[in-house]
Amino acid sequence: MIYKHRRKSLELLALEYLDKRMSLTDKSKLHYLNLLKGYEGEKLFDEYLEKLKSECYILNDLLLNFNNTLFQIDSLLIFPETIYIYEVKNYQGNFYYDSDRLYKQPKSEVNNPLTQLNRTESLLRQLLQSLGFHLSVEASVVFIHPEFTLYQAPLNKPFIYPSQLKHYFKKLNKPTSLKLDQKHKKLADKLLSLHINDSPFTLLPAYEYNQLRKGITCISCNSFSLSISGRTCKCKECGQEETVANAIIRSVDEFKVLFPDKKITTNVVHDWCKIIDSKKRIYRVLKGNLQIRGNQQWSFYE
Repeated sequence: MIYKHRRKSLELLALEYLDKRMSLTDKSKLHYLNLLKGYEGEKLFDEYLEKLKSECYILNDLLLNFNNTLFQIDSLLIFPETIYIYEVKNYQGNFYYDSDRLYKQPKSEVNNPLTQLNRTESLLRQLLQSLGFHLSVEASVVFIHPEFTLYQAPLNKPFIYPSQLKHYFKKLNKPTSLKLDQKHKKLADKLLSLHINDSPFTLLPAYEYNQLRKGITCISCNSFSLSISGRTCKCKECGQEETVANAIIRSVDEFKVLFPDKKITTNVVHDWCKIIDSKKRIYRVLKGNLQIRGNQQWSFYE
């Protein structure tokens, strides 16, 4: 049972929107692509999780705090007797393991995911103990990309390779007489309540409103080449169609991520969307989809 679904982080969303509307530096672009690749790897892992038939609670993308120390868990599974946690890596290409270090061939050292996994496992155990839960914890690194190869792979490390995933989940799916009960649900609810939505550690480039390209982008190909006919937006590049109302709300969602402290008003959205001539049309869409706050000329939407 998926108890907490995976969503793109605010950092990834912001970089995705900025990449469409400004020229990112090489450093920011690389950071964005790394975050995106990591998210895509986690979504691949989710395809296995969604097929699990065993009785368990699945919580994805948990950001927790214990003793003023933040730690993140890509996926956590609560089974009747065991909690499984996973660090998912979407590494691609040929790697080798040497003296507890991980290298991409020919000899480029990358972060050893075991370092983070061991830290996460220790903090989770301490957190569970402080909450009065005494389930065993098993932690693994999942190399999810089908084109990943690890040479000199150690046999005594908790690594799960792409070719092992089917067999691994087959074992997790083995029938058992043990069942989840109220204490397991209580734990799932508690972890969900402790989850921190916004990470304080983000690497966004500096940007201002006037720097960003205005307009509505295609929901399919991200092109700004849209035309409006009646209630429909159509992309001139790929032919994708979308209702004008949905396109406006989608653009408002982008604006809220990029400028969380700015108020949403008809005038602001009119300038941000650019291609919507009628402010009355924007007003109707905002009124029909968001909550209005304030009065008359001081009104805004949430």
